[in-house]
Amino acid sequence: MCGRYTVTASADELEARFDASFDEPFRPRYNAAPGQVLPVVTNEAPETIQFLRWGLIPSWADDDSGGQINARAETVAEKPSFAAAYDSRRCLVLVDGFYEWREAASGKRPYRVTLAGGEPFAVAGLWERWTPTRKQTGLDEFGDGSPDRSVEPLETFTIVTTEPNDLVADYHHRMAVILPEGIEREWLTAEDPRHLLEPYPAERMRAYPVSTAVNDPSNDSPSLIEPVG
Repeated sequence: MCGRYTVTASADELEARFDASFDEPFRPRYNAAPGQVLPVVTNEAPETIQFLRWGLIPSWADDDSGGQINARAETVAEKPSFAAAYDSRRCLVLVDGFYEWREAASGKRPYRVTLAGGEPFAVAGLWERWTPTRKQTGLDEFGDGSPDRSVEPLETFTIVTTEPNDLVADYHHRMAVILPEGIEREWLTAEDPRHLLEPYPAERMRAYPVSTAVNDPSNDSPSLIEPVG
C-alpha cells in the first residue's frame, strides 16, 4: 500500500526531469496524503504537470465521497473501478519518497523510502474525470441523470501497487509501482502495459527512520524528511 508520500524537488527540477511544465504554481510536499491535490502527468496532456485529487472516483459513481487511493496491479485491468481508466486514462504520479511504518517496542515507527540517490521518480497511476449528474432541486423538479454542467468535473487519481521488493517487504506487504526512467512514457501510451507492473529493484533503494510527526497529515515541513536516530 502507498498511503503517504513526498515530492520535495523544486518546480524547475520536476519540469526538467519529466519534460513537462506545471499548469499552476507548485510547492514541495513533505507529507502528501489522500484527499489532497497533487502533481501528476496524464496521458491526455503529457506535456503538462497537472494537479489532481488523490483518491480515484470512477466516472460512474453516484457521488464524489470516498475515493480509492491504491489499485492492485494484479486486478487493475479487470476491476470495475479501474478497468476503464487502465484502458485509457493512465498517469505518472510525481514522487521522490514514500512513508512506511514498522512495529517497534515503542509503537509503529515511520520510515521514508527513496531511490538510492534521492532523485524524483514516477509511480504508475490511473486517473478519472467524474461529473455530477443533475439532482432534484424542488418538490416538482427531478434530475434526469444528465451531467450537471454548472459544476466543474472532478479529476482524481490512484496509485498502482504490486508485491514488495526485499527492502519494502520489511515494512509492508505492498509497494507502489515505480517506473524506471526511460519507460515512463510507455506506461502512458502502451496498449497493455501490464509487463511494467513489477517491483522496483531493492538494491536501487534505501529506507531510513523519520520523526513520528509524519503521522499527522496536517504536518508538512522539511523537517519531516530528516533522518532521526
